[in-house]
Amino acid sequence: MKLFKMMLVAGVSVAVLSGCGANNNNATNSAATTAPTTEQTDAVTTASIVNQADAFTKAVSKDGNWIIAILNDVTIAQDVVVEGEFHDKGAADGDIYRKIALYAQDADHKVTANYTLTVPKLTVQSENLRVQGGTIKGDVYVEANGFNLHETSTIDGNLYFANEDVKATAGIEGKVTGATEVK
Repeated sequence: MKLFKMMLVAGVSVAVLSGCGANNNNATNSAATTAPTTEQTDAVTTASIVNQADAFTKAVSKDGNWIIAILNDVTIAQDVVVEGEFHDKGAADGDIYRKIALYAQDADHKVTANYTLTVPKLTVQSENLRVQGGTIKGDVYVEANGFNLHETSTIDGNLYFANEDVKATAGIEGKVTGATEVK
């Protein structure tokens, strides 16, 4: 049974991350589909696949990963800060980019599940953070340029921007149930 669960998690992990980028660079994609290990990993080139609050908090830290994918609903009791500079597909010369994936997908990139991240306050300090799929239940405070709420995502709470300049760089295609304003 334990082996089955490990294989299931590995399979879901590969499915979630196989469509997270549009670039088909095989070296990068193979790094992105590798599940995290207990060894020290290169935070610039690996993805973080999490299913617990402490793992999520660590993954979104400045020492975390460029993409964070959750495997189920996650509830975090304390405020969380998404910080650090990361590059698309892990390439140091790639565009600055970070992603929180709140969904699972199959090998054909069809979304098979959406998840909810429940957090009192999520503060975004990483530039060009994209939230895709699922729901963030709680307030989101954006302090960095380029925030993107994908059309398949929902913020079940308020969305606040640090100033008008930060708000002007955001792409809000998804749904926000509360206020969207500068605060």
